[in-house]
Amino acid sequence: MSLSTPAYAAHNSTDPLVPWTFDRRDPKPNDVLIDILYCGVCHSDLHQVRDEWGGSKYPMVPGHEIIGTVTAVGSAVTKWKAGDTVGVGVFVDSCRICPNCLAGEQQYCDAGMSGTYNSFEQDKVTPTYGGYSTRITVDENYVVSIPEGISLEGAAPLLCAGITTYSPLRHWKIGPGMTVAVVGLGGLGHMGVKFAKAMGAHVTVLSSSDKKREDSARLGADDYLDMSQVDVFKNNAKRFDFILDTVSAAHSYQDYLGLLKLNGTMCLVGLPPKAEIEAFPLVGRRRSLSGSMIGGIAETQEMLDFCGKHGIAADVEVISIDYINEAYERMLKSDVRYRFVIDIASLK
Repeated sequence: MSLSTPAYAAHNSTDPLVPWTFDRRDPKPNDVLIDILYCGVCHSDLHQVRDEWGGSKYPMVPGHEIIGTVTAVGSAVTKWKAGDTVGVGVFVDSCRICPNCLAGEQQYCDAGMSGTYNSFEQDKVTPTYGGYSTRITVDENYVVSIPEGISLEGAAPLLCAGITTYSPLRHWKIGPGMTVAVVGLGGLGHMGVKFAKAMGAHVTVLSSSDKKREDSARLGADDYLDMSQVDVFKNNAKRFDFILDTVSAAHSYQDYLGLLKLNGTMCLVGLPPKAEIEAFPLVGRRRSLSGSMIGGIAETQEMLDFCGKHGIAADVEVISIDYINEAYERMLKSDVRYRFVIDIASLK
């Protein structure tokens, strides 16, 4: 059997998203059926809708920051019951047998994870459709629990923006006494500030202008640098232990590497166009340039529990689904503080 599901979809790379209906499957023995309450709007939604990364599949139902309520469970499900508040993030399955999957790093699955949308299930045939829809069916092992104490709309972006910034901070063991810089104060950057501060680091925001100085302080940052100022790179050379670069626009890695101390690390979580770097800023101070992508299921649950403990959620603007095309245009202009979240009730 299947369930007729209202959604918003892109049918090509140029036209606006429009209402569309498709069939979700009933739960298999290990699946849960989730009624979607909220879905965050990630910048990668726009990239994939407009085929800016190549390989987009249409019709496409975007959305991988999903919060919802379990309404039905398969006969073999043991982790969830009807009424549970749960989340679904960037992927809905993986091969489960490669070393990375067995280590709980499903996002790096050797066979390729099954993205929540614009992807295929592990049969490599069945397309996946995301959270700009009223319901989703997912294997119980790829669902996470949403802790009490944080708003559901504020929790939605944690499933991508949250885990994308939490994972590298945890991997590089950020903690008290460390100096951390966050490049860019957008959907990713504002979460990076909150996490690094909660982990005990001294946090500095590096921004392209002075416009977000007050927001930076409100979010918990200890310092703020307007990187457009003369000599700002020279005056802050060798200052930071760790730089979390969240920017997707073209910018110079070269300049930012010079801000690292001996043995410092700069980690990329934004996806800008191709950039060139020279070797000397790395070898001259034994610095590292690295990257990180979301997190596995266990680490995502750890991040959510951390948010529950510390009262962390995303700063969001809740919208109705029929505003999504305008939201994309505003997102291109960085006109959101700091994440759009769709109230899926507007679709029902």
